[in-house]
Amino acid sequence: MEKSFSESYKKAGVDVTAGYKSVELMKESVKSTYNECVISDLGGFGGLFALHTKEMEEPILVSGTDGVGTKLKLAFLINKHDTIGQDCVAMCVNDIICCGAKPLFFLDYMALGKNVPEVVATIVKGVADGCKMAGCSLIGGETAEMPGFYKEGEYDLAGFSVGVVDKSKIIDSQTINLGDKVIGIASSGVHSNGFSLVRKIFDIKEETCNKYQEELGMTLGECLLTPTKIYVKSILKLLDKVQVKGISHITGGGFYENMPRMLKEGVSLEIKKDSYPILPIFKLIQKVGNIPERDMYNTFNMGIGMAVIVKKEEAQKTIGILEEQGEKAYIIGEVVEGQKEIKII
Repeated sequence: MEKSFSESYKKAGVDVTAGYKSVELMKESVKSTYNECVISDLGGFGGLFALHTKEMEEPILVSGTDGVGTKLKLAFLINKHDTIGQDCVAMCVNDIICCGAKPLFFLDYMALGKNVPEVVATIVKGVADGCKMAGCSLIGGETAEMPGFYKEGEYDLAGFSVGVVDKSKIIDSQTINLGDKVIGIASSGVHSNGFSLVRKIFDIKEETCNKYQEELGMTLGECLLTPTKIYVKSILKLLDKVQVKGISHITGGGFYENMPRMLKEGVSLEIKKDSYPILPIFKLIQKVGNIPERDMYNTFNMGIGMAVIVKKEEAQKTIGILEEQGEKAYIIGEVVEGQKEIKII
């Protein structure tokens, strides 16, 4: 079928042929995420996915959606778009793994001022890379060219993921007991949270992004654009070998907002801040911005991207399993009496 073309629409700022070229350029990346469950092709009205759950007694679907936020502003400034898609995937799949669900598929949504096919394809390749890290398939998406709404060279990126877990294996915090240990899994950096504050502190411009920072061993832009870690495969491996009682993805709101979400009534967490190494970027943010310590832990992940609660007797085994998966993990605290409070000492 001959591709449609509208000269009038192009004069209004929307080039539909650029959209077709984007699809062609991204096709290989997208298809590299497919598995035997994907039964649709790129370009349809909906992504079709066959749900194989014979091994589950009562399969429960789990969904999550999120975006990348103002971290995108840095990608615009230094014209680096190859990893921002991984951030988008991570923000969704790291959430749904918190209840024990294995991600099945992912969809992305990109809105931009002008469709530059090569840039779009680069962003989507990052999404596809993230999907492969999470073991899920990229089965659909949308690229919306919106001149007048977004500036040329700028875009927004969001995603949506669906996973599945057997009802009997949902992690719901009810088995948590006093004395259980909190295992922190290291982050790769700031991940995708707190960037409105980061941008204000550093007065982010192209020259500040490209400035080499001795404390970081790289430019500020390189450090801040380090993609969010995807913990799915490591957590799934852990779930096979250890009774995990709670999982928290440390995103916006830091320790104080996210860790209580994995607790039941009647318990709190005592976190020891000297129990793991805090990454240099957080020390730099605190120093330059003169940020109070509590605000740091209430905004950023402070070097811990994911936390899990396990029995005291299985703490070292948990760390060993995670290290086998290439993670850095530490005992950072324990469960104490309280009402879902986080005490950082």
